[in-house]
Order: sequence, then C-alpha cells, then structure tokens
Amino acid sequence: MPSFNFIILTILGSGLVTWLSRILPFWILRKVKLSPRVVEFLSFVPIVIMSALWFENLFHQHLGQLPSVDMPNFLATLPTVVSAIISKNLLVIVIVGIISLAVVRLVI
Repeated sequence: MPSFNFIILTILGSGLVTWLSRILPFWILRKVKLSPRVVEFLSFVPIVIMSALWFENLFHQHLGQLPSVDMPNFLATLPTVVSAIISKNLLVIVIVGIISLAVVRLVI
C-alpha cells in the first residue's frame, strides 16, 4: 500500500503537470506572433475535439463487427444538432443537449 507522502506527491505532481500543460502554451504564444493561416487552422481544433467526443459516445465499438449506434445518445443528438444549426450559440447547444439526454433517459 502506498504511503501518504507518495499519494500527496503524486496528486501535487499531477496537478503541476496539468497546470503547466494548460498555461505554458499561452505563456509561450504571448510572445510569438502566429501567421493568419496558423490561427485559422487552430480555430478548428475545438470543433474537431467536440466531434471526436460526440462520435465516441454515439457509437459502440465491437471487435470484428461494425459499430452499433447508442440509441439514447442518438435520440438526444437530434434536437441538439437542430439547436446548433438554428442558434449557433454554444450555451444553447449544451443546455439543449443536457435536457435532451435527461428526457431520453427519463423516458427510456
């Protein structure tokens, strides 16, 4: 069983690494001027990350077979995508997604 000091040092070390990985890029880029092409490319990163998370939760992987659709997540996706197309507001999209999934889980 690990000692108390080891656990505390592990938590503090993990926190430091997490903090540095989020702060260090901002600190470095504060002094560097990026080209407009790089800035445009980086503007797509949040969309790609959200899409990857969405697809990961929308399908279930089965080795040697095609993935199956997670029906509750799929049903909650429909009003969420419609709200994204209509509003283009991240707060509205998140709220509609949370409410949609809650209603689907309540009904199913």
